[in-house]
Amino acid sequence: MADLGSHPEWMGDAEAVEFLTTQTTGVGTRITVPTRIGPVRTTDVMTVVGWEEGRGITVEHVGAVSGRGRFEIQPLGPGTELSWSETLTFPWWLGGPLGAWLARPILRRIWKQNLERLRRRLAASDR
Repeated sequence: MADLGSHPEWMGDAEAVEFLTTQTTGVGTRITVPTRIGPVRTTDVMTVVGWEEGRGITVEHVGAVSGRGRFEIQPLGPGTELSWSETLTFPWWLGGPLGAWLARPILRRIWKQNLERLRRRLAASDR
């Protein structure tokens, strides 16, 4: 999770990561992420506002879509559990609150697929 530059390798909706700061980890790191969901394209601008090494990362979205997202890792038996939460506000041209409500099941499916890609990637690296 800490390797922000590698996220497009497992996030199907993220096309790339460009760092806007010289730092690439920790609070204050800023990135842009060209994002594509079907025909909808936008550039997501994020600032890392929380960084707990080995435990969690919180970002503030400040592009067209705004809000907060968090990855959190919790010990679970012999392994770990990764959770991903987002609270997003859509601009009027993406339907505002109605667009966000309509997008919720689509985004949930995309994020679930992303986490499955990450799980497969981590399982392959353990071999």
